[in-house]
Amino acid sequence: MLKNLTTTGVGGPARHLVDAHHDQQLISALVEADSQGVPVLPIAGGSNLVISDEGFGGTVIRIATKGIDIEEISGNRARLRVAAGENWDAVVAHSLHAGLSGLEALSGIPGSAGATPVQNVGAYGADISQTLESVLAFDRHTGQQVTLDNKQLDFAYRDSLIKRTSREGSPRYMVLEASFLLPMDELSAPVRYAELALRLGVETGQRVPATQVRQMVLELRRGKGMVYDPADLDSHSTGSFFTNPIVERGVVRSLPENAPYYPVEDPQKVKLSAAWLIDQAGFCKGYGLERTPGHLLAGGRAALSTKHTLAITNRGGASARDILAIARAVRRGVKERFGITLVNEPLLIGVQLEQ
Repeated sequence: MLKNLTTTGVGGPARHLVDAHHDQQLISALVEADSQGVPVLPIAGGSNLVISDEGFGGTVIRIATKGIDIEEISGNRARLRVAAGENWDAVVAHSLHAGLSGLEALSGIPGSAGATPVQNVGAYGADISQTLESVLAFDRHTGQQVTLDNKQLDFAYRDSLIKRTSREGSPRYMVLEASFLLPMDELSAPVRYAELALRLGVETGQRVPATQVRQMVLELRRGKGMVYDPADLDSHSTGSFFTNPIVERGVVRSLPENAPYYPVEDPQKVKLSAAWLIDQAGFCKGYGLERTPGHLLAGGRAALSTKHTLAITNRGGASARDILAIARAVRRGVKERFGITLVNEPLLIGVQLEQ
């Protein structure tokens, strides 16, 4: 059952499951499925998926490739090359142990290294686009391996060329390896996130030991149930279920005066806080549990995290239908209250939010 391969713990059976421990095994599985016209779903960490209770009627490729290599280059920098199947947080820890910095604010994010460029994973003022040099990928359209550099990947907020050319979780470009350019420096990148800077006791823009940033980020994430722990039901989720909406600046005028918003690259737009919108629309932490009177959905099997309103959690025995019941209620409530439609961050496989 695919629920056993995801952090949310939902998903039915796969018609066919293949383990890929080497790049050639991964490529061969792709070529075979494509030659037969069989749908493909890659899974590594399984932290960004909500899979239908009916399962997946194609080939699921479990990516288990391994390998981390560090190459010193000029200018006190190093190239960190990572196989797609490596655990992302282990990669961050490895980089810091080797005396490199730049990835520390991305500590504790569940999932695999190969998935991080797809989503342009980010947290605490950092994202993958800031350090990624390139990816080595298999182009399923041409049947060739290609190298896509940072510019070609055309990163945006939680988006990339790879994501935009994927269909229902099945990518055109299957990442085989990711390369990062990192400073050989024990000091962190400038701390950009106000909450993190406050907890570290520094001003935004300052630098501190990178290991110190990692420790604080892990502490902050655990406090929000955002570090996967089998014993913590609040972490049995996809992490943030909704992205922070990026809207025209004029939208802010229609919101309450205390609504937080943040600048983005486009000066005509701003980024809103999805967590704030959810909370202000009346959805409290733990929404969906029996202790929230009148809001018992999905039999209490699924609910918003008791630590963070952005995560939809499996409280035990939840189905994909249960997870979506919570997501739909929250999405509908925010739309009715603010006129803003939230967009899901995880990939929805065989299911959809719209009814």
